[in-house]
Amino acid sequence: MRRLFLVLPLVAAGALCGDGPKEKSPRDGLKLLNVLVGSWKGTGTPEGTLEERQKGHWQETVGWEWQFKDADAWLAVTFDKGKYFGRGELRYLPAKDTFELTLTTVGKERLTYTGKLTGTQLALERSVPEAKQVERLTFSLLHENRVTYRLETRPESGTAFTRKYLVGLTKEGVAFADVGRSERECIVSGGTGTIPVTYEGKTYYVCCSGCRDEFKANPAKYVKEWEARRKK
Repeated sequence: MRRLFLVLPLVAAGALCGDGPKEKSPRDGLKLLNVLVGSWKGTGTPEGTLEERQKGHWQETVGWEWQFKDADAWLAVTFDKGKYFGRGELRYLPAKDTFELTLTTVGKERLTYTGKLTGTQLALERSVPEAKQVERLTFSLLHENRVTYRLETRPESGTAFTRKYLVGLTKEGVAFADVGRSERECIVSGGTGTIPVTYEGKTYYVCCSGCRDEFKANPAKYVKEWEARRKK
């Protein structure tokens, strides 16, 4: 019994000193969304009658890639021929355990959405005081080569969302039959490596130009991390 009382103060002291679970870094948090990295061909469809959907549909290309600066990391997104958005940045906020997506519209307006990743659904919201409503932007990670995003709104005082449009995206250069096969790992992000890079005569793989640039800036660091993961 005396031994138990001696251990308890040590446990309490450890908790006060911050020996609990380590906070995820921005890079670790965003690894959950590695599936987004790459180029996607999409078709957008507004809500409405069949005629309205056919008349109002559009096509766009959405590209995601990693970006790094010192210990910070984020995903940059561009919308080529996008009807609503031009570019943006997706960040993971460790202190809040949330994601923040900042988008620039085609009209140069800057919008910020925040939210959580639940399973395969990344749901992000922003308040629109002038319209007395809330917007929700939801990304559904359906498959390695199939993603959708939709915009919905609800009144500030309401709970039910109404969909405004849906964009269905298919990853370029990825055949559906190929999904599930063993893939090379990106040495920087842990995603699917598609671009070869070399260091000291050995070939490794990265998933995007952002990871390629980061690897070239500090190859020894990432090779050491990669080898450590392989030993576990």
